[in-house]
Amino acid sequence: MVSARLPDVLQSEKAAARGRTRISLARRHRVASLTLLVIGVALIYPLIDVVVASFRMQGTGPFTLEYWRAVFQQVPVWRELGMSALVTGASVAAVLLVSVPAGYAYAKLSFRGANVIFAITVACMMIPVESIIIPEYLNLAKIGLVGSVLGTILVFVGLGIPLSVFLMASYFKSLPDSLLESGLVDGAGHTRIFLSIMLPLAIPAIVTIGVLEFLAVWNDLLIALLFLPIQSQTIAVGLAALQGNHVLNTYVLVAGSVLSAIPPMIVYMLFQRHLVAGLTMGVHR
Repeated sequence: MVSARLPDVLQSEKAAARGRTRISLARRHRVASLTLLVIGVALIYPLIDVVVASFRMQGTGPFTLEYWRAVFQQVPVWRELGMSALVTGASVAAVLLVSVPAGYAYAKLSFRGANVIFAITVACMMIPVESIIIPEYLNLAKIGLVGSVLGTILVFVGLGIPLSVFLMASYFKSLPDSLLESGLVDGAGHTRIFLSIMLPLAIPAIVTIGVLEFLAVWNDLLIALLFLPIQSQTIAVGLAALQGNHVLNTYVLVAGSVLSAIPPMIVYMLFQRHLVAGLTMGVHR
């Protein structure tokens, strides 16, 4: 009689254990969701507060467009936005043009001195920008590129390549070597393998690097201030110039900051799917 009831008891205990596990997982899920909600509110609230302040008189009064009109009156917004777009777009394109094939070469090709060159590239990531800005200025001054758009783009490209090459090499290393070997067996050269096989698979990493470089160049103040001509400044420099006036309306600067943040937000929303995939590259491999 006892032996007949034993399987039923064991099954009931297993069912109870599964029920406790589901309750525990559900509780952890609620705690995690609540934690993420609190963090999200804490991160989003300052942004919402800044946007609202740019539309309210003295930040707490009635809603108005006065501060936005003042931005367009005091700053050549469209010219500076166009210069920001030109410098940022050219810098991102040049960085990707160099870093993507370089990362593939470091990850999948064997050539003499590859490890040394890659180590030097990674070491360049550790050099602070402030420590090389004066030598960069002097070098560009010798060849007449200070005060030019081309010189500014070259500085941004030089600063962005080390990290981009490192990320691309890491991504290409996560791809199986069998893809390269199968292409070689089929008679394809490295150029065709790179363009037809590796490059399409690297889209998430390319988008990630492009977005990160876009944000870095668009929000930069120091390099654009030093290397661009005075009459052709970026929106970041134009907004900073507002602080140099004898009388500064903080809410005009807030409205300008919101205006400057719109393009990066658009870029992020457009490439969010690829960006998330790129940031998690290698995690599921």
